[in-house]
Amino acid sequence: MNIKDYSAFELSKLIREKKIKPTEVMLDTIKGINKVDGDIKAFLRLEEEKAFHDAGKLDNSIDESKLLCGVPVANKDNILIKGRVSSCSSRILENFNSIYNAHVIDCVLNDQGLFVGNTNMDEFAMGSSTETSYYQKTSNPWDKERVPGGSSGGSAAAVGAGEVLLALGSDTGGSIRQPASFCGVVGLKPTYGLVSRYGLVAFASSLDQIGTISQDVKDSALLLSVIAGHDKKDSTSFPCGKRNYVDSLTGDIKGLKIGIPKEYFREGINKEVKENIEKGINSLEGLGAEMIPVSLPHTQYAVAAYYVLATAEASSNLARYDGVKYGFRDQKDNDLIDMYIESRTKGFGTEVKRRILLGTFVLSSGYYDAYYKKAQKVRTLILQDFNEVFKKVDIVLTPTSPTTAFKIGEKATNPLEMYLSDICTISVNLAGLPAISVPSGFDKDKMPIGLQLIGPAFSEESLLNTAYTFEQGVFKIDKKERILS
Repeated sequence: MNIKDYSAFELSKLIREKKIKPTEVMLDTIKGINKVDGDIKAFLRLEEEKAFHDAGKLDNSIDESKLLCGVPVANKDNILIKGRVSSCSSRILENFNSIYNAHVIDCVLNDQGLFVGNTNMDEFAMGSSTETSYYQKTSNPWDKERVPGGSSGGSAAAVGAGEVLLALGSDTGGSIRQPASFCGVVGLKPTYGLVSRYGLVAFASSLDQIGTISQDVKDSALLLSVIAGHDKKDSTSFPCGKRNYVDSLTGDIKGLKIGIPKEYFREGINKEVKENIEKGINSLEGLGAEMIPVSLPHTQYAVAAYYVLATAEASSNLARYDGVKYGFRDQKDNDLIDMYIESRTKGFGTEVKRRILLGTFVLSSGYYDAYYKKAQKVRTLILQDFNEVFKKVDIVLTPTSPTTAFKIGEKATNPLEMYLSDICTISVNLAGLPAISVPSGFDKDKMPIGLQLIGPAFSEESLLNTAYTFEQGVFKIDKKERILS
């Protein structure tokens, strides 16, 4: 039995039926990671001893009512696990050990999932390529000279390479969906509030959302079923009960109305990406969906509004890292102010400093109304655009990214060009909506292309079913094409 021939859903079933043990699954997983991760560098910290210990405890105590039952899961380095280092890929938190679990971590552990380690990311989730990490650069599993996307690039690369079947990520402006597109995997950003943010290190609190990365849509639905639900520790958590999203995957989309917004198919979208997405549209129409042209007129302002709001919130959230209470502290014998300055100067990377400065500027006296307040108004208009469109259609379809994965270093010195990598995903976060990226094909260089589906708030069941129907009836990456097959 080669466990990598199975999905997480199938593997969980085998474990529940006692046809395979969690320790066997974990052994094979760790072997696979050690085999390829020296080249991919998806993991920052691999917890082999702890993972084997936890798997051994499960061998004779499987609860058949649990959904994960010994399936290994990778964790993005900004989601806290008690007793483990959670550094956000930053020097300023390089030795920070969490004293509590994030809510989603408790959800996975309670469902008998097993964590194998923390994955690399852009520092404090600020980036679109996983190049701003203090520790290492992660490579795309389809081409090691290209980026995996970001900021959840480590999680996406780990799943894309076949190192793990499931991973947790966070999405502030496309940080799950864009790397999922680049790495040929499925990335789901749930509705804001459906999944608790308790224990997620904050970048921009009104935009951040924890979500899932997997090799197929059913596994995404499986992991969402585990982590979604109300959490009293998160004041933005929506009061909803648990549900099994796998049950919504019928494969039938007859009569579904899908909106095609003209703003996402204009200049700036790579020709091969555009042609591939148009083929996907035709295929979905052939499966019974109705395609309806729509308009989201304020999309053109989304990137500008996002980088005003996200940097403003980042400048506030990151003020707590001052070298006093925890994290990196400059060891020079200097006064308090110098200690603050030196600790933050040496502890933060260039991109984080850039966003702190931008955020402080837009919140400063004389500029608050001109930038921050205006961006909030634009955010409302973007949400209103979606609300109007969803009166006519059930789902909106767009490319996930305007391009496929670019070369490492290609955009590192041009932050504006890097920011535009998220042009197709940012509006979703501003509106707080759910969206999923699914593989839809390859370009001429054999790099994956992602198709994005966006739904109204709390429409995850319909969204997942549409993605599942596309995956089953149009395009799915064969497991044999992944590195570890």
